[in-house]
Amino acid sequence: MLLGHDIRAAVSDIIGGLRLVDQTQLSEPVRLQIERVRAASEVLAQLVEEGMQIVAEETGTGPLPTVQISQLLYDLEMRWSGKAQEKSLSFHIALAPDVPPVLTLDRLALERVLANILSNAIKFTDAGGVRVLIALDEPATLRIVVCDDGPGFAPAALERLFEPGARGSGSAKPGDGLGLYISKDMADRLGGRITVENRPQGGAAVTLCLPVQRAAETEHPDPAPLPDLRGLHVLIAEDSETNQAVIAHMLKAMGASSEIARDGREAIARMRAQTFDLAVIDVEMPQSSGLEVMRALRAEAGPAAGIPIVACTAYVLRSNREAIFAAGADAIVSKPMLGIDPLAAAITRARNRAAQETAATASAGDPPELDRTQFDRLLSLAGPAGAAELLARLISDLSRVERSLVGALALPDLVTIGAEAHVLIAVAGAVGAQRLLAEAEGLNAAVHDNAPERVCWTGRRVLAQIDRLLHFATRRAGLLAQASS
Repeated sequence: MLLGHDIRAAVSDIIGGLRLVDQTQLSEPVRLQIERVRAASEVLAQLVEEGMQIVAEETGTGPLPTVQISQLLYDLEMRWSGKAQEKSLSFHIALAPDVPPVLTLDRLALERVLANILSNAIKFTDAGGVRVLIALDEPATLRIVVCDDGPGFAPAALERLFEPGARGSGSAKPGDGLGLYISKDMADRLGGRITVENRPQGGAAVTLCLPVQRAAETEHPDPAPLPDLRGLHVLIAEDSETNQAVIAHMLKAMGASSEIARDGREAIARMRAQTFDLAVIDVEMPQSSGLEVMRALRAEAGPAAGIPIVACTAYVLRSNREAIFAAGADAIVSKPMLGIDPLAAAITRARNRAAQETAATASAGDPPELDRTQFDRLLSLAGPAGAAELLARLISDLSRVERSLVGALALPDLVTIGAEAHVLIAVAGAVGAQRLLAEAEGLNAAVHDNAPERVCWTGRRVLAQIDRLLHFATRRAGLLAQASS
């Protein structure tokens, strides 16, 4: 089993690394080849999981298989709502209140049966929708009913329900009824049964009943209560329509309203145009990546610079976490999110982190951003020509340091960050930028303490102060140029 764990970890690292490749800089042949390797890697990951499951079953070394109902609902929504949307169909799942949160049941076998039933239902439904009801019947039987608004089963087909081609109701679709044939065979292996009927109001209903046991409650403690997000407005930056819908649904369950940005550029534009209380940002997005979006937001001079950010990524690798945090994330959640609890926990961490930073800044006593008296005296001593040159050098130095810090914080490169912090301490002290001076000294201390996470948080505040001083110096340079012309 330890070997299986190592194989899973290695495959995960391969897939995660391939997903993080910036394909915008690659030629089309290379990009296609990477996509082929990525697709093959994901198939390999599935085969590894199935192989380890088979080994565990044959040797008796694996634990009793369990199904967490919240995860099952989420995965069904993720997998099938998009397929229904492709045909302009609705897709709804209902859960009876008496279904326990965890059941002992072979999850992989259950999903195989449901895949055939749902695929069949969507295939034969051209208008309306598909609905799934999950309930618990006594004694210890899980009942899953899939209803569709299709044409139903032809009368002759009801006599040979579970033979290939049984669905036929005048449809010319290839492979009619094969899904039910496969589902019946697999349900029999699980000790369950499948029944099929035509609904009085039209369409078909396929019912799957499987024997289950309640899993021990101690194995799956109750999740933490969901955060109360009532009144909060959240930006969802995500290119997948299915993920957009799922995340929005989860946020709504926590009381928040949300808006969608379909790529990185749209996310940055929306954040600059309106106020949000929280952002959930996908790391892998077209146009501008999630990392680029977070860096841009943290460099803003407005409210967006301090907004709590939850980063979503398919594979959270050790080598990748620091880069995501350095770009500006307050918390990371892995995709796919197995239910609402991981997102809720990440949101709580992100909001707590932002609150801690605000409290730490307030308790330290914020120094003024700029001592205008000292700054004006410095320009006066330089004279008109010297003042213009001084402002030009200040703008040049700050711009260079800003570019260097953004790149160094993304790694993070502590040596470069420490060197730039020293430059900022000297520059800020000379011009009277007291807030920037304090933040740069804090950044330098974090580097000396070898604390990468603290470096990331402090570096974010330093970038915000650099941006403010750059805007001020640029405006003064413009006014000076107008006065001398």
